[in-house]
Amino acid sequence: MPEGDTVFRAARTLHRFMAGETVTRFESVYPAITRVVLDHRLLGRTIVSVSARGKHLLMSFSGGLVLRTHLRMNGSWHIYRPGERWQVPARDMRVLVGTDDFEAVAFRVPIAEFRSASALKRDRAIESLGPDLLDPDADLDDAVGRLRARGALPIADALLDQRALAGIGNVYKSESLFVAGVSPFASVASLSDETLRAIVETARMQLKANTRDPLEAPVAAWRGMRRTTRSDRPEGRLWVYGRAGAPCRRCGTSIVIAKQGEARLTYYCPKCQPVAPPD
Repeated sequence: MPEGDTVFRAARTLHRFMAGETVTRFESVYPAITRVVLDHRLLGRTIVSVSARGKHLLMSFSGGLVLRTHLRMNGSWHIYRPGERWQVPARDMRVLVGTDDFEAVAFRVPIAEFRSASALKRDRAIESLGPDLLDPDADLDDAVGRLRARGALPIADALLDQRALAGIGNVYKSESLFVAGVSPFASVASLSDETLRAIVETARMQLKANTRDPLEAPVAAWRGMRRTTRSDRPEGRLWVYGRAGAPCRRCGTSIVIAKQGEARLTYYCPKCQPVAPPD
């Protein structure tokens, strides 16, 4: 499932190639947004910016029109030169925004809608989001307070609640809890504010490490494989996620997988992450 780092990188790439350009082509399989394109004359407008807000990707156009998409489980955005062969079958195309030089194509995106910039500010899908951990101005105290409000909820489930903090998915949930040494089954109420803060800061650090721009930080940039450890080996890039039955990288105990919440999977080390919260 795409997480906050995936959406952030997609928005950054689209912004780099599309911002400041004029829309010359638009296609979609969704009649509702095609209607908006016709009614509001999208062709000829300028793409002002492309940004990420949690797991939402926002493409803003001149005149105050915004295209909001959510990738959910399988969605993705690609960018191509006109006429370049797509890496995904055309039947999976949901939205295409074209300029003279590039085409931004959304594949298997289940949610796509146009909103005015003013209406988007009042949109519950956006307004209700907690602090975005990839926002340099994110209020981490607010994130801790929002987690605290989840009370009896297991911390693993609370971290996935985008109203508490935005951007974390199954991978960073499992990885940040392992690094913090916290059981995914511990209730939020059982954890101190210091522990919650440590979890939030760890998740933020991991997300940011996977969004470094290769054009700005060529030595320590994201290279195409998400990692939370310091290892450059493909098989050593994650602490626990996807490693059920494998030995813990710290203590050697077998990593365990469990279903939590809405059939979501959690990976953890039963020795490094005891059920009782750490002191």
